Amino acid sequence: MPLILVTNDDGLHSPGIMSLYGAVKHLGDAYIVAPDRERSAAGHSLTLHRPLKVSEVRERVYSINGTPTDCVTVAINKVLPERPSLVVSGINRGANLGDDITYSGTVSAAIEGTMFGIPSIAFSMPSSKQYHFDTASAVAYNIASYVLKHSLPYDTLLNVNIPNVAKEDIRGMRFTRQGKRLYDGAIQETFDPWGEKHYWIGGGKPYWERGEDTDIETLEANYISVTPIHLDLTNYDALSFFKEKWRGDGMWTWDSDEKV
Repeated sequence: MPLILVTNDDGLHSPGIMSLYGAVKHLGDAYIVAPDRERSAAGHSLTLHRPLKVSEVRERVYSINGTPTDCVTVAINKVLPERPSLVVSGINRGANLGDDITYSGTVSAAIEGTMFGIPSIAFSMPSSKQYHFDTASAVAYNIASYVLKHSLPYDTLLNVNIPNVAKEDIRGMRFTRQGKRLYDGAIQETFDPWGEKHYWIGGGKPYWERGEDTDIETLEANYISVTPIHLDLTNYDALSFFKEKWRGDGMWTWDSDEKV
């Protein structure tokens, strides 16, 4: 029976992780190793300045006072009885689309799993007052089942965003590319009781790149968005350009006698 690691960035007590666990435990021997509190927007950060504490909450459920990335690396190396066959992260309360994935602890947990050579999937859904976790968990079960059987391409994870609607309102599934989304007015000024100015990052009006094959527009149209994310960040078109235009074998060659 395959071992499955379940984690997130919303924390151990989030209903999303329990919904995900409930879905994938039917596919294998599932373990939860998750942050002890919310760690949203932690990105792919590791805790290096203090030791980490692992607490066994109950059988096969552990919390760590660290980031999602901490949870995955500690789980794989120290907590789990064997190497997992699959890492699943989520279900996040809030979509992870476009440039948001660079900040996302949910996606970063899947990145860490991928770095260990383990097929990994991040699951998210848009924020709302009501969450259709039954819809998202059904999607997670189907996709996780497929990946367990067929694996994923090398160095690649799946970023899955699921419409926050009833099952019957899902229009289908599409494979998408990462869009572009930026926020205007996301830095808020505030003052403490002594009149000192502080800044709070959050909110703002989102602006995004339009395109039918982007994750953003696909999700807005009530389709499940599945984006393959490759960990190799090299821009190969730029690499070829610089090899052609610059001297040397793809490296900057410094000549102290030459004016640049």
